[in-house]
Order: sequence, then C-alpha cells, then structure tokens
Amino acid sequence: MTVSQQLITIGMVVLGTVLTRFLPFLLFPAGKPTPKYIQYLGTALPSAVFGLLVVYCLKGVSLFSGSHGIPELLSIAAVAGLHLWKRQMLLSIAGGTLCYMLLVQFVF
Repeated sequence: MTVSQQLITIGMVVLGTVLTRFLPFLLFPAGKPTPKYIQYLGTALPSAVFGLLVVYCLKGVSLFSGSHGIPELLSIAAVAGLHLWKRQMLLSIAGGTLCYMLLVQFVF
C-alpha cells in the first residue's frame, strides 16, 4: 500500500469507530425514551450472539475422529456451569474459551 492508501485506510477506520461510538447518542438522546424495538434488541441480541458462537464453535467438530469432541463437550459444560453460577455472559465465554484452550494444549 502506498502512503496515501494507508492514510485513507486509517482515516476510514477512525471514522467508522467514531460513528459507531457517537451515533447511538445522537439517535437516542438521554431525555427521550428508548424505542421499544431497541429495547427488544437489547434483550434478544445477547442470547442470539451466544447461540451463534455455539454453532460457529461446533461446526467443525467430528465425533468420529481426533478427540471425538470431548474438549468441546467439557468446555460447553464449563460455560453452562459458569453461566448458571454467576449469570455473566462475558465470564461464561471467557471461562469456556480458557477451558477449551487448556484442554487442547495440555490434555488432548
């Protein structure tokens, strides 16, 4: 990439970041009530993202070769256990990822 292409790329990334940070505050100011569909998305999207992560992570698992999906199954159990215990999605995802990485690196 030339210097001008690099500067244009950096500028577009900065513009995209600024827009995604400030646009919600411009569209939904503090004094006005949040629209119902935005409230719905706020409750529905976290579960949808979690489901999408499960499908994405399990799409390549083969039960008939390799480790037979055991690290994945144990990590899913860890995610479910952490989520039932603490009810924090970020902790559940991070804990499951850590569990999977440790199992794949040191056990399987």
